[in-house]
Amino acid sequence: MDYKSIRNLATMFFERADTLGDKPFLWAKADGEYRALSWSRAASEVERLARGLRALGIEAGDRVVLVSENRPEWVIADLAIMTAGAITVPAYTTNTTDDHLYILEHSGAKLAIVSTERLASHLLPAARSAEDCIAVVSIDPPAEATQVGVDVVSWADTCVKGDGVDEDPRAWAAAIPRTETACFIYTSGTGGRPKGVMLTHGSILANCDGAHDLLVELGLSDEVFLSLLPLSHSYEHTAGLMFPISIGAQIYYAEGPDKIAANLTEARPTIMTAVPRLYEVLHDRIRRGVDQQGGLKAKLFHTAIDLGTKRYQDPASLSMVERVQNVVLDKLVRKKVAGRFGGRLKTFVSGGAALNPEIGTFFLSLGVSILQGYGQTEASPVISCNRKDRIRIETVGPPLKGVTVKIAEDGEILASGELLMKGYWRDPETTAETIKDGWLHTGDIGVIEDDGLLRITDRKKDIIVNSGGDNIAPARVEGVLTVEPQIVQAMVYGDKRPYLVGVLVPDPDFIKQWAEENGREADLTTLSVDEDFCKAVGMALERANNKINQIEKVRRFVVAEEPFTTDNAMMTPTLKVRRHKVREVYWERLDGLYGRG
Repeated sequence: MDYKSIRNLATMFFERADTLGDKPFLWAKADGEYRALSWSRAASEVERLARGLRALGIEAGDRVVLVSENRPEWVIADLAIMTAGAITVPAYTTNTTDDHLYILEHSGAKLAIVSTERLASHLLPAARSAEDCIAVVSIDPPAEATQVGVDVVSWADTCVKGDGVDEDPRAWAAAIPRTETACFIYTSGTGGRPKGVMLTHGSILANCDGAHDLLVELGLSDEVFLSLLPLSHSYEHTAGLMFPISIGAQIYYAEGPDKIAANLTEARPTIMTAVPRLYEVLHDRIRRGVDQQGGLKAKLFHTAIDLGTKRYQDPASLSMVERVQNVVLDKLVRKKVAGRFGGRLKTFVSGGAALNPEIGTFFLSLGVSILQGYGQTEASPVISCNRKDRIRIETVGPPLKGVTVKIAEDGEILASGELLMKGYWRDPETTAETIKDGWLHTGDIGVIEDDGLLRITDRKKDIIVNSGGDNIAPARVEGVLTVEPQIVQAMVYGDKRPYLVGVLVPDPDFIKQWAEENGREADLTTLSVDEDFCKAVGMALERANNKINQIEKVRRFVVAEEPFTTDNAMMTPTLKVRRHKVREVYWERLDGLYGRG
């Protein structure tokens, strides 16, 4: 496939739709069952909505904010906005009214599209206050008599307006150059106000080209993707939407993290891209289920992990007996694990944050391919990824096709290629600081191994420098902590301090079990300061500390009063811990840990 000959994302979609016609494209739950929208039907709806947007006054270059959960209408809206020559500005469904107002005003959006009444309750007040926003299109029927000071037009009425536009949307799409901006992706803000990253049609297509070169080794044919990560995130927008479109794949939309196990068996995906948190959840569920069963099944399962790990790390180290055992375990254990993922999965792809090597090795030991990749929004977003026949899960693989990577003198990873962003919207100074002489300064620290594979050590700005001058990577320490079954989340701190301290979130099942055994209420707010419970958590911390070096050990800790979530703003919508927010909430308790002598 020649991605360089594709003019833009909209024309790519129409070409695939013309070829695939009535074949299924987008799958979503309706009345408890997955139902499909065909390629031809999707194309027709994209054209109608594009006309409707033009009828509402949208012109080439205008920005349109899109607020919706993952569903077929999200895709239709995105493609229609691009077809009309405008720029999509996706926003997270977890945004507050203030968040929406910032994005509306900063982007200068002329229009907003929102899916449900619940999401509209946060968006509409912001749209009313935003100077440039002239209307809001509501995907679901809007609440009656909504008085918000901004025109609210239904999706259906917008399409009807479009029927009166006597122009060909495909002609609009054909006029869009590859270098034109396709979308603004606002970074999720682990450290403050998000920046509007301008990605072009060409930068996203370049990423699709690299993904095709990577995954063609799997034998691409009639692929099926299961989409879970928000489409407002650049990783899902490219890897979970535009790349599947480019190869004519089907896309199923998951109902949410709590339904992912069921959706895997229903959709039976061949490829799935997600963040490490999903794989951690699947790892915990699988291990917990096996341990609860106990007996011979548990013994076989753990033997499969031990021998699978040995095979992954050094195949030559397996004895003849162990090789025979592994073949038997493929049928008794690994085939059943594959069934939990639908039975035809070719690979998981992990990105968006660092995958704990122990989690990755767990899946590889069970015969489940998992490729760890690396990137950031400013690179559309994938820079590198492990390849099927060259998996070293502790690395993020070699650069994708068309990407050049080098390491600066201070250890920072630099990347170049067509995949780079156009810049930050309305922020030329930060753009100039981030892209210098054609090189993206990622802010990540890493090394290129002798075999050409890239290894990430940490975020440049997140590195802890203790009072002794030692550099410590918090992500590595937190990864070791959360492998312990009693600890589900962790955040460590210690900049300019003599040692590390941490905020630990205990596993819910561990909380419940400990409370039952000790006759207490399973209330984390109360247990967070219970001396006996903290000692129990401390035992897990002690085990983790035995796996890391002296300067990385977490000397003291506090138990969190509640888990880190998007609702309490301690996690981003893509499930990264907002360190600054956790420190802000627990500052007094953390600071007090250094005053005990």
